[in-house]
Amino acid sequence: MLIGRFTPTVSPLLIAIVLGAVIANVVPLPQRIEPGLTFSAKRLLRVGVALLGLQLVVGDILDLGWGVIGLIVAVVGLGIVFGMWAGKLMGLTWTQRLLIACGFSICGAAAVAAADGVVDAEEEETITAIALVVIFGTLMILAIPLLTDLTGITDEQGGLWAGASIHEVAQVVAAGGAIGGGALAVAVVVKLGRVLMLAPVLTAIGLMRRRTDRAQAASVDTGTGAGAEAVDGAAGGAPAAVKRPPLVPLFVIMFIVFVAISSTGILPDPVLSVGKTVETALLTAAMFALGTGVRVATMKKVGPKPFVLALVQTVFVAALSLGGVLILT
Repeated sequence: MLIGRFTPTVSPLLIAIVLGAVIANVVPLPQRIEPGLTFSAKRLLRVGVALLGLQLVVGDILDLGWGVIGLIVAVVGLGIVFGMWAGKLMGLTWTQRLLIACGFSICGAAAVAAADGVVDAEEEETITAIALVVIFGTLMILAIPLLTDLTGITDEQGGLWAGASIHEVAQVVAAGGAIGGGALAVAVVVKLGRVLMLAPVLTAIGLMRRRTDRAQAASVDTGTGAGAEAVDGAAGGAPAAVKRPPLVPLFVIMFIVFVAISSTGILPDPVLSVGKTVETALLTAAMFALGTGVRVATMKKVGPKPFVLALVQTVFVAALSLGGVLILT
């Protein structure tokens, strides 16, 4: 966060991810800090995502107009569907493609980590998705302003495009500022509209997980399929209980509550400022912890497929966003 004060166009979250990755690959981390890293990457992350709701005001999103709101929903919904479909063709696991699809369609690393909190993916899958968000989102900071100039679209259109297509909020701020004019303000509001989609998407994922777990439990009861394997693998042959995820994760509920509170306007600016600082600190701690898992050996191990999915997902979301902006404006 201190470094971020001297680099206002770079988010402390991104700085923390890079620092964590550099340290983990340069020096061996002592085993005694692993519990703290795990706590930060899970508990602190969820509290930070919940507090992110204080930065959103529903009225600002509605002021964009129903056309832009429809574009936001389309980018998030179709982006996730496309990512899941393309990832399946590449043979990636369900959780790996879900994390990449959510991160690239909603709000970057925070969305990846939040989705992991619902589906409990493998650690290397989460780390890979976050690393890809950093890599491709940084490239988008350079690409969107350049393409805005080359295509001759207006600054406002460029701002809409940046907000609808770039992964991280901080990356949107950097790109919007580079475009100039009134691009920054509209880009940030559109991006926050995508962040607001985090709640319904995670709720839908939670419902899907419950249905899947219910089917597994039924399989255990009938002694068939994967459930039967769980029975055979249980100690003494006793059926293994299937732990169902909550219908709506608590941190998602708190996210919605904080959005509602912020939208009423009852909180004074100093309180919102403190909330923003705390949220940034918690997410920065979480991103550093996640960054320590970005090891060169791990990235080599996962192979090129996640990188290819990240590339085609970025191109798809950018093309869909630009098409929607040109139609609306």
